[in-house]
Amino acid sequence: MRTNLSTALAAVVLVLLAVLVPLSALAAWVDLEIDNTDRYVAAVAPLASDPEVRNTVGDLITDATMQQIEAGALQNTVRDFLHQAVMSFTTTDAFQNAWNAANRTAHEAVTAALNGNTGEAVIIDLAPVTEQVKRNLQENGVPFADRIPVQHTDITLISADRADQLRQSFRLLRAGSVWPAVGTVVLAALTVVVAHVRGGPGRRRSALAALSATAVTGFGFALGALVLRAVVAVARARVLAEVPDGETGGAAAVYDALTSSLRTTAWIVFGTGLAIALGALLGRLWALRRSTGP
Repeated sequence: MRTNLSTALAAVVLVLLAVLVPLSALAAWVDLEIDNTDRYVAAVAPLASDPEVRNTVGDLITDATMQQIEAGALQNTVRDFLHQAVMSFTTTDAFQNAWNAANRTAHEAVTAALNGNTGEAVIIDLAPVTEQVKRNLQENGVPFADRIPVQHTDITLISADRADQLRQSFRLLRAGSVWPAVGTVVLAALTVVVAHVRGGPGRRRSALAALSATAVTGFGFALGALVLRAVVAVARARVLAEVPDGETGGAAAVYDALTSSLRTTAWIVFGTGLAIALGALLGRLWALRRSTGP
């Protein structure tokens, strides 16, 4: 009877940790990164040198410009020339500064979309980038640079429908802040303490029970980390499925940059939890061998 109860309690702890670990990581991520403008910009700043982002920016600006130019038989030649000029600009420090400015503005759109009540897509408005491209190309005497329209040219990060679906989840995660993480640690500690207290008479039985509980919590953290990694992957696939084809590469790069800390957290928690679990099991085996030795 006692063994069945212990097995049932271990299963409950595993399930709770498998839910609480990803919930804790996501709530902390929303509170510390998504809601913080400086950290948001710092996370996406390196993307200014990402090939997918540069290609997406180059294509969007070039396509918007070519709508203002009629070059007849030379249309494709002019487009290729202008595209190369824009792509050349994306390797400069000026582009990095413009990219940061665009994302600082985009962060306001992200928070507004996730705090609002009606569906609006989450976008990066490339107007600051376009303005800097136009100024730079004009200063260098590039033909047709004056025809580049400084307008709202966007990279879609989250579609309006998907933003509506995610809004309530983000509100709950924002309200949770770091408290789910605190609750997860408290649950793990209580599991070990209660197991030690209820382990039975004698220090040996209490220690063995505590080691068993430590192994369970370790495996629970590892399982929760795998659930977190799966949630990030599934969310990525669903979000990108609704992004326009020409913007998928750039949107994927931004998504991966913003969730990089989540993926890192998942693998750290997985490795740590697995190491704790295996260490506790080895400790329990060693204690049992000592107690049955000559």
